[in-house]
Order: sequence, then structure tokens, then C-alpha cells
Amino acid sequence: MTTQKLRKIALLGSIGVSSFFAGSYFERKISNGPLTLKSYPALPIFGTVSAASVVSPVPYEGNVTRISQIMKYGFPSLDNIRSFDNYVLSYDKRNRVAHWVFEHITAENCKPNEGVDRSLCEFKPDESIHPYFRSLNSDYLKSGYDRGHLAAAGNHRSEQKLVDQTFYLSNMAPQVGVGFNRDAWNRLERYVRRLTRTYKNVYCCTGPLYIPRKESNGKNYVKYEVIGANHVAVPTHFFKVVVCEAKDGQLEMESYVMPNQVISDETPLSSFQVPPESIEKAAGLLFFDNISRSKISKINGKKN
Repeated sequence: MTTQKLRKIALLGSIGVSSFFAGSYFERKISNGPLTLKSYPALPIFGTVSAASVVSPVPYEGNVTRISQIMKYGFPSLDNIRSFDNYVLSYDKRNRVAHWVFEHITAENCKPNEGVDRSLCEFKPDESIHPYFRSLNSDYLKSGYDRGHLAAAGNHRSEQKLVDQTFYLSNMAPQVGVGFNRDAWNRLERYVRRLTRTYKNVYCCTGPLYIPRKESNGKNYVKYEVIGANHVAVPTHFFKVVVCEAKDGQLEMESYVMPNQVISDETPLSSFQVPPESIEKAAGLLFFDNISRSKISKINGKKN
């Protein structure tokens, strides 16, 4: 296989990338400076191994150019990448939710199209994922949790196909409904969309967190519920890390963590802002790693 084809496969993310080499990727970044897929053409690629049945790893129609736009500032990790036409995700096979979901949002993406009808969208399993590791609608049934979007449907209203693709269950995570998914989290999603009125490009990374908590014995434990026959993990928190690109090329970053619980409508979004480094440490990810933090003019509204 040619180097060009390997690059294309890596960018499309239609098959899994070995977690071993993802670890090597970060070790090499630390020791040798910035490293991208483009500068590492010999990155080994492994197809999905099926123990029970043959599953097509390419159900989507993503293109290299669009994916390179979305991931312009770097991949947070390289584990089990999946690409859609308008967003990219890394899938956590153990927890049955994504590690992260990445979007490039513009005013044009968010502009409502009269021909788009969200009511026609259906939640559906992601058949590019081996049956052992998929989440299903039955997992959410009577669980008490919403199928919460990571890539928000409202960010992809320009075409019916793009909205439809946000309803794959690989883009969902169990979220508290009233007071969170339908309220506070929705406020944060709408705020990110409003940023496109001011900034030419908005790059948004969203994902789950599993935060440790100190118990009565003084020790810290990571505890989270699982739902359904497939034991879909219920995150304790969710994050969004956003980079806004102005017309003059100036970059600003905002980062948020919200607990997966009922949140008062009176709580301002700014109260959920945290240093991006704290999310990176908690999630085991590196955000926007192709940008030196010194090149970002503001972080959470403060001069960097």
C-alpha cells in the first residue's frame, strides 16, 4: 500500500488505530517536538478485528479535505478514530461512549435550513463498531438518562444528512435529562454556536470525564453507573474545549467542565470554566496540540 493511501486511511479514521501506537505517538511528541499524521507517514494501521461477524468499517462518506479542516489543530488522541461528513470522534470500546468528538463550526454550518427536519432523525447504532462494543437504544430504555449528543445536532443544520449523522449512538452518552441535557448543557451548546457570529471558525472538542471522589474513608475512588446489557458508562462530568479563530488569525480558547447532574438555570456558564490543562490531565488527552499555547491570545477570557 502506498504512503498516500495510508495517509488517507489515517485521516478518514474509518478503521481503528492501535492504542499502542497512540501511546508511542505521544511519547515521540514529548521527546522530539510536534508530530502530526502528515509527518509520520509510516504510522501502522490495523483493521477492525471481528471475533463473531464481519462488519463494514466504512459506513460514512467523509472526505479527506473536510476532515483535515476539522482536525486542523491536532488530534487529542488516535484511538479508534471514526469520521463522519462533518465531525470526527475517537471511540472508547470499553465504556461504549466516545473519548472525544471534534467539530469545526461556522455560521454557515449552524444556519437553519428549511429543508432540514430534526424530527425525521432516528437514533441508530454505529455499525462500524464491532457488536461487542456498540451501545444500543435498548441500553438507554428506562435507564433514566437521555441519549445526549456530544456533537450537537444544532451545529449541523445545513443539510439533512449532516443532522442525521449526529444521531449515531457512538455520538451519544448517558446524560441527566431535565436540568442538564435539556437545560444547562443545551445552554452551553447554544453559546458555542453564538460564537460563530463573532469568529470566523470555531473548533470544538467535547467528551466525557470520570472524575474521582473522596469517600468517607479518605480515599479517592472513580465511581460511575453503567446502563443496559452493554454496560454503557454514565460519565460523572462532560467537557467542552473550544478554540475560536478570528478573521485576523487571532486565537482564543475557552474550556468548560459540567457535572452530569441537575444544574440551576441561575448558574452562569462562566462558573464552569476551568484551565484546559486540568481537563487534559483528567481525560488523558492533549487538545489543539498543533498550536503553541503561547500563540493563544486569551484563555477563558483572560489574556494569556
